[in-house]
Amino acid sequence: MNIKSFTHIYLLGIGGIGMSALARYFVSQNKKVYGYDKVKSALTLSLEGEGIDISYSDNINTIPSIFNADDISNQLVIYSSAISDNRIYDYFSSNSFNICKRAQALGLISQHFYTIAIAGTHGKTTTSIMLAHILKQANVDCTAFLGGMSQNYNTNFLLSNENNYMVVEADEYDRSFLYLNPNIAIITSLDSDHLDIYGNHNELINSFKKFASQVKDDGYLIIEESISEHFSSPKNGKLHTYSNSTKSDYYYKDVTQNINKVEFSFGRKDRIFDNNNKSNNVVLSMPGEHNISNALAAIVASSCLNIKDDIITNAISSFNGVKRRFDVHLCTDNKVFIDDYAHHPKEVISTIKTVKHLFPQRLLTVVFQPHLYSRTQDFASEFADALSLVDNLIILDIYPAREVPITGVDSEMLLNLCSNFSKITCKKNNLVSVLSNQDVDVLLTLGAGDISDLVNPIKEILI
Repeated sequence: MNIKSFTHIYLLGIGGIGMSALARYFVSQNKKVYGYDKVKSALTLSLEGEGIDISYSDNINTIPSIFNADDISNQLVIYSSAISDNRIYDYFSSNSFNICKRAQALGLISQHFYTIAIAGTHGKTTTSIMLAHILKQANVDCTAFLGGMSQNYNTNFLLSNENNYMVVEADEYDRSFLYLNPNIAIITSLDSDHLDIYGNHNELINSFKKFASQVKDDGYLIIEESISEHFSSPKNGKLHTYSNSTKSDYYYKDVTQNINKVEFSFGRKDRIFDNNNKSNNVVLSMPGEHNISNALAAIVASSCLNIKDDIITNAISSFNGVKRRFDVHLCTDNKVFIDDYAHHPKEVISTIKTVKHLFPQRLLTVVFQPHLYSRTQDFASEFADALSLVDNLIILDIYPAREVPITGVDSEMLLNLCSNFSKITCKKNNLVSVLSNQDVDVLLTLGAGDISDLVNPIKEILI
């Protein structure tokens, strides 16, 4: 399939962060773009403002008349993995339209670029956005499909003028990343997740190993040191490891941080570390050891492209972060409010520990919206261990996303596993009222669902 040959594109689930980036790419290529989404959102409204016709009704009568079964040769339908039991999809499928998954479309697009793919159960969004920013600042023009909104560019899609390089977030869900054959691959982490797809952790690891094996000859595989045992170098290529250990090919040290920034130095195993080399000193606006690790992964990839250290560090110093990744909305002597996308127990505990490290003497309230019934069920004890670290815990109802409820799996079940002295469940619609009646000191909201809708109302009551 030659994806460039299609002139009319219809995207099912266009409001998703990955699908909307695809929509913006096709608009940039002067294609006629249309779409469906179940929910009207700020993102879909933004896409409509960019000239995309979007329907919010699962009704085949809303399909533009240009998409008819008489002439489908120049029409492509792309669907999100989150789409199920959809009449519009059934119409396109039963009438033999050209249909592909979002991941397949990304794979087809990537064939026209030198591709850098960032994978991992955590950190891939921050790493990919940071890397794209470094490349842009280094005048290495890149097209980037991002799984979050860059604070610097206020978008999840960056367009290259020269079409040389592509940065893409490689999603492990539904084995989507296996459609990619990158020149450079980064794997940040291998924690167990998506057991509804993989069944067990070993199968997840095997899928990542398959992804790594698809790196092109003479390519680069960049791996966090703790998981490097699972991988070998690409054919005629190189494997680079990174971590906070000098045993790694790239490592970081001398970390200091506060709420506004983290500072560290990085070195290489094959070079003598020079304390006087200012080009190795990094200032990053996103605190937390996990974000230092993400930054180091981006540094390694940039170095593989022969970008000089001083250009890399200068670019990172101008990086403003990612929306909903340790997003500081308020920070005073009396009130702190941070919002984060963390939705896996490893991410939750990393974010909580970072906040407790930054504010060791202050009371921490966490509002957590669990994401997916299956994930809550699979990692209930791990979530409970992480959430039990906080002083005051509020758990919202589970955000279902693509799933139907599982009997016995709900926020009350999770709350009962937590050992906090102060803990409650709360309906999303009641949260602002509940918080307005509490003496909040440091507040952290966590989750990958629609908890983000409450950020501005929460900020208003705290102020």
